[in-house]
Amino acid sequence: MTTKKTSSTGRITAPFGAVNRQRLISEFLATAAGAPWLHVYRLLLWTDKTTGLAHCYESDKCQPGKPWHQRSLRFHGWLAQTLGSTPRHVGDDIDWLFRRTADDYAKYMVQQYQTLLKRAASQRAPFAGMAFPEPGEDPAIVEIIRSVLGARLSAEPSEDEWRQMTQRIRELIAVENKRKNLVGEGFEDVLAAVTSAFDHSSMLDVRARCLLQTIPGFANTRVGDKPNKVDVAVVNKTTGRRTIVTAKWSIRADREKQFPAEFASYITAKSDNQPFDYVLLTNEFDPARLVRACEQMTSNAPMFTKVVHISPGALRAVYGPSAEPTMLKVLSNVDAGRLVGFDDWLQSLIA
Repeated sequence: MTTKKTSSTGRITAPFGAVNRQRLISEFLATAAGAPWLHVYRLLLWTDKTTGLAHCYESDKCQPGKPWHQRSLRFHGWLAQTLGSTPRHVGDDIDWLFRRTADDYAKYMVQQYQTLLKRAASQRAPFAGMAFPEPGEDPAIVEIIRSVLGARLSAEPSEDEWRQMTQRIRELIAVENKRKNLVGEGFEDVLAAVTSAFDHSSMLDVRARCLLQTIPGFANTRVGDKPNKVDVAVVNKTTGRRTIVTAKWSIRADREKQFPAEFASYITAKSDNQPFDYVLLTNEFDPARLVRACEQMTSNAPMFTKVVHISPGALRAVYGPSAEPTMLKVLSNVDAGRLVGFDDWLQSLIA
């Protein structure tokens, strides 16, 4: 069931929900120019708050002094040049979807907060004068600010001003924690929308998070079976070619273990004798994970028809001139056409 994005007054009630997310993606693509892979980065890529650099790998491994910090610097510089921006202003040219969703969320929270304040006033009335803590108070945050600013505070903020400040800080943290929605389902929505936008001849039937049995050539599930959803499905309406995409912004160890079981369930559900493509689409930069994906076998054949990276150019930039052996192996897979770029893969869907 789809969650409504607005109330009867037209107010957005699920800012991070699928309907609002898809509305914003469509709004972006209506005026976007440039390569499809760049749309994905402009919509979803973000800067790591702890380093200030565009995110390309796990945050704890990209801190200053760690091996991936220099690689993150290379990625950030490459991205700035690609976007026609500067390293200082890269953050303004990416993360579009999150920033717009966060704006909608902020408006929603203001409206909600005013409603809740009125309700809270009557709830707290019987306890007036009993020195209960006020909503939003956070002495730890106040103490951090005082200790850092010290004498630079020309005047002591009022208790209400401290509460407003701590509340806004906590709201900022809460919103940032919602980013996982956008690199999960949001990644699937962006890929489906960008693929559809690329298909100028309407040759492709593209769906995000659809049931497996709704794809031609796959059987209905048995009563009691858990619904089998695929991240993105693409069917060429002219040739009948079917592509099942597992879309993972990054590849964690638990996700790697899921791939063979996922593929086996598709084989079991297949109800015709026609082949289908099983594709991994990712923005992973870890070389070992990418090599394993390229080399994963089943029945003496590669499990993934193709491994697709949003931008192999980004991989080359990150690995740099002194690429390690595993990194060189990734690049050899790129050169061999085993690991392909998002744009090249899109072209192959309608070739």
